[in-house]
Amino acid sequence: MAKPKSGRTVTTLFGVFFVIMAVVILFAGWESTPVGAVVGALVVGILGADAIVSAMRDRRSLLSRIGPLP
Repeated sequence: MAKPKSGRTVTTLFGVFFVIMAVVILFAGWESTPVGAVVGALVVGILGADAIVSAMRDRRSLLSRIGPLP
């Protein structure tokens, strides 16, 4: 089922936001906990990249599959 263009745009924006947050996590946490920063940045970055690719391919992203969180 194809999403409307506005839904794809919102998904892309969330993906870009998550990728930017991954970079911020990496730089902010590097000095205190480099391993934790890398793991956190990888998780957030992968979710963001998946959202961007999913919007381009017009399919549901992992972020949309985990549903509304409490």
